[in-house]
Amino acid sequence: MKRGILSTREQLPDKVVSMLFAEIESGRMVPGEKLPTEQQLADRFGVSRNVLREAVAKLRADGVVETRQGIGTFILEPEKRQVVRIDAATLQDGENMERLFELRCVLETEAASLAAVRGGDADLARIKAAVDRMGGEERWEEGSIDADLEFHREIARATGNGFFFTFITFIGERIRGSIEYARLTNPLHDLVAINVPEHVAIYDALVARDPAASGVAMRRHIMGAAERVGVILPGQAWAQPPLGTLLRKENP
Repeated sequence: MKRGILSTREQLPDKVVSMLFAEIESGRMVPGEKLPTEQQLADRFGVSRNVLREAVAKLRADGVVETRQGIGTFILEPEKRQVVRIDAATLQDGENMERLFELRCVLETEAASLAAVRGGDADLARIKAAVDRMGGEERWEEGSIDADLEFHREIARATGNGFFFTFITFIGERIRGSIEYARLTNPLHDLVAINVPEHVAIYDALVARDPAASGVAMRRHIMGAAERVGVILPGQAWAQPPLGTLLRKENP
């Protein structure tokens, strides 16, 4: 097996996927362009053709590229992709993490607002259980991260809109690393003392069936979470009232 840029066999295909995806996202490889030959890419990344072939298969399964029989493998335009992919390696770039938090802020602010209008007692019970886990014995442990992500998933579920649940669940797993990073780079006691009350404030607003307050509490939490990993989101970007507020006005 060739040795070069990459060397850990069990992770080689995933690492090649990340590097190829980064080149596509950066524009070094553009949609519609044909990928270089297997041998050229294998030489570039210092891996065997079998490893390269496995990496390309993963990208094909993710809908990033398509193989045209007898012609080659081509990069698909984003609008033609059938699968959403956010590669973990790309989130090591500060600008990409900022973009992800922007997306999260928009989606989760609206989700909280809608959940306040549409969520039932069973939804609130599941959200409360996640809050309790975060503030309980697990608050110093890895289980607190799972509870944090569960909290956000259950709010998404409470919207009654499966697309919110799908996208917020997907994004949540991508930001798991940012939660771990925050716990490593901030005094854990101080972090818990800030993070748990932020979640409690969201829950209290949901219990009050107040979509505006729920959206504001969620927005503050997401912006705070971003700041705790060194990402500053522009506050003016969130000036519009949450959608749930408008819905309640239309359907008193």
